[in-house]
Amino acid sequence: MRTRFATDVITFYHPRFWDLDSAEALRTWAAAHPRAFWERVMDTLAGTEVTGIELTFAPGDPDSALRAYGSAASFRRALADRGLHVVSAFVAGGDTPDWRQEGALPAIVADAERRAAFLAETGADLLVTGLPMRTTFGTRPPFFVDAAYMTRMADVAHAVGEAVSRHGVRLAFHTESNSTLWYERDIDLFMALTDPRYVWLCPDSCHIALGGGDPVAVARRHTPRIALAHWKDAVGPIDVELIVDDTVFARQQPYMTALGAGVVDWPSWSAAMSRTPGAGTVLIELDEAADPVAALRAGTAVVHAARA
Repeated sequence: MRTRFATDVITFYHPRFWDLDSAEALRTWAAAHPRAFWERVMDTLAGTEVTGIELTFAPGDPDSALRAYGSAASFRRALADRGLHVVSAFVAGGDTPDWRQEGALPAIVADAERRAAFLAETGADLLVTGLPMRTTFGTRPPFFVDAAYMTRMADVAHAVGEAVSRHGVRLAFHTESNSTLWYERDIDLFMALTDPRYVWLCPDSCHIALGGGDPVAVARRHTPRIALAHWKDAVGPIDVELIVDDTVFARQQPYMTALGAGVVDWPSWSAAMSRTPGAGTVLIELDEAADPVAALRAGTAVVHAARA
């Protein structure tokens, strides 16, 4: 099977790549110039082996693409003109209704259907999301990720998965650090409670390792349900209890590293991925690379070496 490389648009979020001095400055500029943002992202990918993109939160989100090109179909054509395509869209927690909120299911489903319709028009068939975050350890009253909680999340996942399936889109769950789908046990429990026809898995090798888990073991246990994976490296498990708030994502960053520089067993991970339904796409996740071309070339080289 021919491998297609992809990356998350977050790869292009480093302010230095845009000659700006902060993330806020980039968001402001990109909001005012969505076409220029996407043109540079597309043109930069031409210098790499990467042909697929995963949309995410602003500025690399569906709304930005629509502002830039007017329609999903026009966005698809702009990508295709450069030999590119949309692989998936990642739904960040703050960009969607709260899955824990009572009575939120209609809004959750409507939001997912809107995203799925956009994806289908771009030619993509995968919506990636996660489960809500944990609370800071020691918070009172305590929040337990138990069977009752996971059953509620499975019910929501089934409703969303069925709704997006009507658009020809699959729903896959990402294993985010400090979320309720982080530890190996979380993943196993959620997968056991959900219907494989409607709920898929998007394991992230870095985040699983940050939780003290074995990404390869997770991939081997859930091989038939892996629609896509995020290929990312970690320096080792997070060894402190982080405060879970809006800053937790930034405070996880020191535990992440470039592909090949961390603890992930890439040859074994690659072998496990080759047996999954998502084997045709290798999504290299690089958070905010100041030099995206160099970073993506280095990442694809690690993948080639792992498969040699």
